[in-house]
Amino acid sequence: MQGKGFVKFFLIILVIVCLLQYIFMLPTRSVEKDADNYAAQVASLSTNPDKVAVTKEARINYLDSISSEPIFSIPLFKSYTYEELKKQQLALGLDLKGGMNIILQVDLRDFLITLSDNSSDPTFREALDKAAARQTNDQADFVTLFGQEFKKIANGKALASIFSRSATLKDEVKLEYNDDRVLGVIRNKAKETVSLTYKRLKDRIDKFGVTQPNVSLDANRDLIVVELPGIDNPERARKFLQASAKLEFWDVYRISDEIVPVSIMAADEKMKKIIKGDTSETLKQYTYIRDSLGNIKDSTLQVAGVDSLSTGKGPILSLMEMNVNAGGQGFMYSPSVVGTVDKNKRTALKAMFDNPEVKKALPNDLLFRFSAKPIKDRTTNKFTNKYEVYAIKKKRGSESAPLEGDHIVRAAANPDPVTQQVAVSLLMDNVGSKVWADMTTKASQDNNREIAIVLDDEVVSAPTVNDPITTGSSSISGSFTTQEGQDLANILEIGKLPAKTQIIQESVVGPSLGQENINKSILSLALGMFCVVIFMIAYYATGGLMSIVGLFINLFLLIGILASVGTVMTLPGIAGIVLTMAIAVDANVIIYERIKEELREGKSLQIAIADGFRNSMPAILDSNVTTIITALILYFFGLGPIKGFAVTLLIGVMTTLFTAILVVRLVTEWWLEKGNNVKYTTAFSEKLFIQPSIDWLGMRKKFYVVSAIVIIAGLVSFFTRGFELGVDFKGGYSYNIQFGDGTAVNAETIRSTMKEVFDLEPIVKEIDVKNTYNVTTTYLINDNSPEATEKVLQKLYEGVNKLSGGNLDYKKFKESDGIGTHLTSFSKVGPTVADDIKSSSFWSTILVIFCIFIYIFIRFAKWQFSTGTVVSLVHDALIILALFSFGHGFVPFTMEIDQAFIAAFLTILGYSMNDTIVVFDRIREYLRTYTAKSNYEVINMALNATLSRTMITSAITLFVVLMLFLFGGASIKGFAFALVVGVISGTYSSLFVATPVLYDLSGDLNAKETEAAVTTHTGTVKA
Repeated sequence: MQGKGFVKFFLIILVIVCLLQYIFMLPTRSVEKDADNYAAQVASLSTNPDKVAVTKEARINYLDSISSEPIFSIPLFKSYTYEELKKQQLALGLDLKGGMNIILQVDLRDFLITLSDNSSDPTFREALDKAAARQTNDQADFVTLFGQEFKKIANGKALASIFSRSATLKDEVKLEYNDDRVLGVIRNKAKETVSLTYKRLKDRIDKFGVTQPNVSLDANRDLIVVELPGIDNPERARKFLQASAKLEFWDVYRISDEIVPVSIMAADEKMKKIIKGDTSETLKQYTYIRDSLGNIKDSTLQVAGVDSLSTGKGPILSLMEMNVNAGGQGFMYSPSVVGTVDKNKRTALKAMFDNPEVKKALPNDLLFRFSAKPIKDRTTNKFTNKYEVYAIKKKRGSESAPLEGDHIVRAAANPDPVTQQVAVSLLMDNVGSKVWADMTTKASQDNNREIAIVLDDEVVSAPTVNDPITTGSSSISGSFTTQEGQDLANILEIGKLPAKTQIIQESVVGPSLGQENINKSILSLALGMFCVVIFMIAYYATGGLMSIVGLFINLFLLIGILASVGTVMTLPGIAGIVLTMAIAVDANVIIYERIKEELREGKSLQIAIADGFRNSMPAILDSNVTTIITALILYFFGLGPIKGFAVTLLIGVMTTLFTAILVVRLVTEWWLEKGNNVKYTTAFSEKLFIQPSIDWLGMRKKFYVVSAIVIIAGLVSFFTRGFELGVDFKGGYSYNIQFGDGTAVNAETIRSTMKEVFDLEPIVKEIDVKNTYNVTTTYLINDNSPEATEKVLQKLYEGVNKLSGGNLDYKKFKESDGIGTHLTSFSKVGPTVADDIKSSSFWSTILVIFCIFIYIFIRFAKWQFSTGTVVSLVHDALIILALFSFGHGFVPFTMEIDQAFIAAFLTILGYSMNDTIVVFDRIREYLRTYTAKSNYEVINMALNATLSRTMITSAITLFVVLMLFLFGGASIKGFAFALVVGVISGTYSSLFVATPVLYDLSGDLNAKETEAAVTTHTGTVKA
């Protein structure tokens, strides 16, 4: 073996690196054990009845306090903190650990509006709206879509006329620039914004208090993928990630300022006329005379008294209750509150205030904002259903707040020394301090007027200013819990997001389901390994033992490398490891079967081993390249867990090639050098597959008919039964609900109840977990508001509560690790992501087939080989799809077409080529060797010569994926079933599709063809 020293050196380096990854687990496990003990002690001393919550919080606090402390060191090299070690370990994905997965889309529509200095140009706004609509079903980036839509309706108008006026772009966009050049500038700004948004989100998540979060950016699609393991409060996570942290300090109007009631009444009257359809009268603009402090002294309209607002209510005053006592004297709340509105009426009221005609009835410097939280009842100290309405006073000629959060340099959450409520203290830079001093001075001199502190367009507090504040310090109070205050402080200190984000996909997995997945995955992996070990030793004797040594080294290296590159291990990732085992064994089987052939030719053991390894190399490399192509395409097109699967598969192929070809040979030669013998057969296997003589091509037409019948039946099923599309493909909300032992339900009763609740029929399926059902609905899926997810969950709870007898606690129902009837997991896929997944699935399939076609054409230099391969691939694809179309609704497990299915589907397309390529390699070899024989003879000889490898590899792979299917858990059954079908179909197609098609097209394969041979030859292995 050449290069033996290099192989040993490289193996030692890899083992040391991987061993370090395993060693890194020991100190972190010790720290986590201490954290568990500390949390248990805190919970035992706490008077809080919710011991689970106390334990979780105490554990998080302990780990957070020690995260930056050195806990492990390598002498003379480096010390590692807990946080550093955790980052270098193999993290568990959400389906194994429980937690939350979120895909955020950066809102570039809103960003472009900001970039244009809030241009109200109707063409510009229409193009933005149309681009946003197209984004739900188009793969192009938003800037490209905007440019296309603007071009359609521009009618000669140039983008430069809009963006050259922008203060942000005035130095980068000139009036004479054409649209392409302007779009180039906009695209660069958009990329910078997406990148900065991603960076700041990462910084936020680092302060969120979860261990081993995973954040990745898909820059091509403006998507940010976030995984938060162990999260038990999804609502908090949504707020934390979506808050843009746009902090503003505004002057305010008071209800006692005469302009406020006058303006509201005028707006109310105008809205009344709009609703009646009377638009003939345009309200005149009012001219207000102000004093030196900006207060109104006089106006062109007689001022109505505040007490008159209770009569003659129009649409606005029907929604909004003015801040006036019942008798018309005094105010119910702070004078900065102009009114209140019910929670479910805020959207309607805002829409009325934003109406262009209504805006004309309002002063240009008046802006309405709602409170961030509802009003507390003074008697019970509990939140009511009402929100405060504030009248913000804008600076003349400016849309920006006098002071913004950009000037915050430090933020911290602490109890207020007077009220003992949690407040967020702020410290500003020099510029901010000066502006703040000016604002507070004017406010204190204006009857101690309030200043509104606004976060993301909601008023979090409006403190009264008693004295000027010249130190640059301030605080925000707003009925915060300790956690809310800390989250807000962290967000403000990091800085606002440069663009808004929208959650377009999310999923939540409970920790109990995660642990169940771990247990089942380990079981399936162990059983698969056991099957492989038993078979390889029983069939290949000492050679099988060598392959098992190589397989364990392969797994050791694979997991170590995955940990070192920061891979997150998921259920599909474990499936990738299982598949890697099959690929590794496949390589050894190819080598061992070739060695057996060399031995049958009379060669010595050492020469047979050397020739066997050398002659099998092309087939192994060719077959694994197709798997690498598939993995790369999956990585490029996939999201979240599918990327993890692709990485696992890709690294697994690399470690397999290294261990199966080099390490196993190294071990074999070491064994021989010790004077030991190596056997590749046992009493059980030595008589199997010895010189078979089967006329494969003679049977090809019969199997063409069999395949055609199944495929035609499948096509009929495609158009009649269709497929069971997963939520990934059609969009919607999907919930797994585990009902308590005392709740008797079935799929039909759940479906009928949920239909009443959602007012549309959901899809309900029983899944392979005790008394657990999946409910999928498209209710409110097109609603992008932050409240939509909670609204759908409340509707679901309404239905489940009916089924459970009406006594189900909403909070306990939401807890993904609850007791009794509760959610075990949840996912949401918006239409944008669903369409993106469908499109990327289609193109990735086409790309896999095309790339394999090109690779086979390059390697074999004959189009017939490539055509046979593609026909075989299409055959396998149609067979798998046919079975999934036939089977859904009839089998006791889900057969959804989702991302996991596409991963299995594409993997099988790549893997099924392994056997075909091995046969093709042998055909190519025999064509060069047996030039006097016909194509018919040569192809039959090659099929017979490789039959043992075909059957053995297929059997072993089938063992492994069957273990995954039978014991891998409900959430991965469809994925595993696709692999099972793919292995069987791939074996069938290599024998009865790929090579027969090659023969039927084989006019010029450099072998002699005779009619007699075609009609009489039955095929032999040797000439």
